[in-house]
Amino acid sequence: MRRWHAEDHRSEHAGWLRAAVLGANDGIVSVAGLVVGVAASGAGHGVVLASGIAGVVAGAFSMAAGEYVSVQSQADTERADIAKETRELAEDPHSELLELTHIYVKRGLQPALAREVAEQLTAHDALASHARDELGITEALRARPLQAALASAAAFAAGSLLPIAAVLLAPPNRVEVVTIATTLLALALSGALAARTGGASVARGASRVVFWGALAMAAAALVGRLFDVPV
Repeated sequence: MRRWHAEDHRSEHAGWLRAAVLGANDGIVSVAGLVVGVAASGAGHGVVLASGIAGVVAGAFSMAAGEYVSVQSQADTERADIAKETRELAEDPHSELLELTHIYVKRGLQPALAREVAEQLTAHDALASHARDELGITEALRARPLQAALASAAAFAAGSLLPIAAVLLAPPNRVEVVTIATTLLALALSGALAARTGGASVARGASRVVFWGALAMAAAALVGRLFDVPV
């Protein structure tokens, strides 16, 4: 007889992974686009660097705030649904049992077996059963606003270090070219890593991130050249 073993599924990391990938890519693209745009306008090296650093700070806080508000809204919705389900279980447990039974019948169980399963799960933990099977809320996938905010801000800051390093290390007259090259390479690596972690195609994950990053920097460079005014 084979022994039961615990399994680690990628979907369990979906919350923080999504925030981290979004934050890293946004950090790379946003700061690189800012640096490229300012450099294309003819600004001096010091101004380009200061703009990039300001973009890192503002972007990290913006990502954290936006992610927190977004995920907190999801958490509030989950909390309201759980509270509603708690009241319904207290006021009409029989109807809730029938509702759970119907869910299992729709999933393929015979009515008698579905009723037995519903009764046993209700006896074990009625609220958890309804949260999972009726509302689709599980502990692994519940909204965690603070975790998402911190992951997003940290990832943004980490990703933005690459274009900042390019500004620091590149010759002043080559900042734009070096930043673009470094950014495209970083985006390819981050896209491939995110795809591999999520179990998707590495090539597809890298190419789609590089495409949108290149488009963003091209637009920023165009804006900078249109102004063509040293700051």
